[in-house]
Amino acid sequence: MNNQWFSKVAVWLVIALVLFTVFKQFERTGAQTGAIGYSDFLEEVRGKRVRSVTLQEGVGGSTEIRAKTTDDKELRTTATYLDRGLVGDLINNGVKFDVKPREEPSFLLSILASWGPILLLIGVWIYFMRQMQGGGKGGAFSFGKSKARMLDEANNTTTFADVAGCDEAKEEVKELVDFLKDPQKFQKLGGRIPRGVLLVGPPGTGKTLLAKAIAGEAKVPFFSISGSDFVEMFVGVGAARVRDMFEQAKKSAPCIIFIDEIDAVGRHRGAGLGGGNDEREQTLNQMLVEMDGFETNLGVIVMAATNRPDILDPALLRPGRFDRQVYVTLPDVRGREQVLNIHMRKVPVGQDIRADILARGTPGFSGADLANLVNEAALFAARRSGRVVEMVDFERAKDKIMMGPERKSMIMPEEERRNTAYHESGHALVARLMPKTDPVHKVTVIPRGRALGVTMQLPEGDRYSLDKERMLSTIAVLFGGRIAEEVFMHQMTTGASNDFERATSIARDMVTRYGMTDELGPMVYAENEGEVFLGRSVTKTTTMSEETMRKVDLVIRRIIDEQYAIARKLIEDNQDKMHAMAAALLEWETIDSDQIDDIMSGKPPRTPKDWVPSQVKPSGGVPPVTPGSAPAAA
Repeated sequence: MNNQWFSKVAVWLVIALVLFTVFKQFERTGAQTGAIGYSDFLEEVRGKRVRSVTLQEGVGGSTEIRAKTTDDKELRTTATYLDRGLVGDLINNGVKFDVKPREEPSFLLSILASWGPILLLIGVWIYFMRQMQGGGKGGAFSFGKSKARMLDEANNTTTFADVAGCDEAKEEVKELVDFLKDPQKFQKLGGRIPRGVLLVGPPGTGKTLLAKAIAGEAKVPFFSISGSDFVEMFVGVGAARVRDMFEQAKKSAPCIIFIDEIDAVGRHRGAGLGGGNDEREQTLNQMLVEMDGFETNLGVIVMAATNRPDILDPALLRPGRFDRQVYVTLPDVRGREQVLNIHMRKVPVGQDIRADILARGTPGFSGADLANLVNEAALFAARRSGRVVEMVDFERAKDKIMMGPERKSMIMPEEERRNTAYHESGHALVARLMPKTDPVHKVTVIPRGRALGVTMQLPEGDRYSLDKERMLSTIAVLFGGRIAEEVFMHQMTTGASNDFERATSIARDMVTRYGMTDELGPMVYAENEGEVFLGRSVTKTTTMSEETMRKVDLVIRRIIDEQYAIARKLIEDNQDKMHAMAAALLEWETIDSDQIDDIMSGKPPRTPKDWVPSQVKPSGGVPPVTPGSAPAAA
C-alpha cells in the first residue's frame, strides 16, 4: 500500500513541476506585452510622456527598462548595455527612476531547471513499468510482492452447507477447521496437523468451492492465489513472491494459504527436452523450502488444488509438505441429488420437479455440470415465458447438454433422413437385445451438435468398472448403425466412422491392456505413451515382437468380426421391429423408452408426450456433410 501511494505521488509531483515551469514561462512571455524599441522609448522620454522608469540589470549585462507613461500605460524595452546618457535624459525631462539589481532565480526553479528532465524521465519509466505489470498492486516497486488475496469473514459467506456430493472430502478437511479452532485437542495426544493438503479431482467437482467453505468455517485469515500468479517476465520474481507470501502468512498465523491450479508451478522438475533451471523451477524450489525446509512455518497450512496430480514433482507430494491428498471425485447418485437441491434453491421450481429422477438421469455429471443443467433449464423456462421451471425444462436442458443443441433448421434430403432413421434404429434395437447394455433412453433423428442423429443410453446406476461381456455388447451396439444401412438402405455412408473408431479402441484395450482374451492372456501389450514434456520417457518403448503384434491384430479382428456378425443376425431377425422404429422416427423425429417398449413388444407405438411437429419439413436440398453419429455407450 505504501509503495503504491509513493509511486502515485512521485508521478503526480513530476507532472506538477513540469506544468509549473511551463506556466511560468507563459507568464513571462505574456508579460512582454507593451514592448517597444529603445529609440522609441527615448522619444517618449524626450517628449515628456513618461512619468516613471525602473532600470534592472538583466542577463549578460543588458538592461531591462520598465516605464509608465503619463496616461498610465506600461512600456517595456531592453538595452544591450547601460546607457549612461539615459540617466541624464531622465533627469532633464523630470522622470522619476529607480535602479534595481538583477533578480536571482528561486531555489525551486533552479532545482527544476537542473533536475526537471531527470525527474520527468523517472516518472515516465515508473508509468510504463506499471503498465507492463498490468497496473497491479504496487506497480514497478512490488515485483517481488505476493499477489495473494486475503479473504476475511465479511467477504466470504460460503460454508460446508453449500458443498454437496463430496462427503468424504468434507470430513477430511473438517479436521483442519477443528485444529485451527482448538489446536490443543490434537496436540495433547501428540498429533500433528498436516502441513499441506492437496485437493485432487476432475474439473468441476468443487475443489475451489471446498477451499472457500474451509475459509468460511475456520474464521482465520485465508490467503488465496493462483499458480500462474507467481511467474512473471522477470527472473526471480516467482521465488520472491513465494517468500513474501509465506512472510505475510507467518505474521497472520494460524492461517491457510490456498494455491489454485498448483500444476502451473509444481510441474515435475527436469521435464522437457532441454531441461535446465528455468524460472518455474526456481519458484518450485522456493516453495519446497518454505513448506518444509530448514525453517518450519508453524501454524501455516498450505492447501492446493489440481486435476493433474500425475505431473506434480515428487518432492512436493512427500510427507511433510503435502502430507494428505483429498480426492474430490464425481458425485454419485445421492451426491448429485444433493447438488441439484442446492442449485435449485436459487431458481423457482414447479411442483413436478423430482431431484432424485434428475440425479439418476445424469450419470457422470460433475457439480459444475449440474449447475449448468439448472441454469439451462431456467433459460428454457424463460424462453417459453414460464413462471417456474418445470420438469420438461430440465429434460430439454439435459438433452441439450448430453446430445448437443438441436439444429431443426437444417434441411436434409428425404433419403438421408431415412438412412439416419434406420442407422439410429439399428443402434437402439441391438442395445435392447444384447445382454448387459444400458437401457435406451431416447432416440432422435433431429441433428444435434455435430451428429445427424443420436441414440442415448442411460445407465441404471453408477458404474465403476466394466466386465468383458458388457464391453463386447458395446462393440455390437456400435456396429448396429452401419449394419442397418447395409440391410435396409443397401449402401454405406460415412456416418459410422466414429462408431468404428470407438469399437476398435474398445477391442484393442481388451486385448492389449485388460488381458480379456484367451490367446494372449493376462499381459499388457500396450506401448509407452508418456508425454515428453511431463518428464517421462522421450523414446517410444515397444514391448512386442512383430509376431506378437500380428497376433494382437488377429485377435482384435476376431473380436470385431464376431460382434459384427452377432449384431447383423439380431437386425436381420427383427426386420419388422426395425421398420416400425424407423417409421416412428420419421414421423415423430424423437422417440423415448415408452415408444421403444411398444415396438419391441409388437404393439403400435404410442404418441410421444409433449410432441410438437417440426416446422421444417424435408424438402430436398444440398446434402450436408455427415460427421458421423455417436450413440452414447458405457
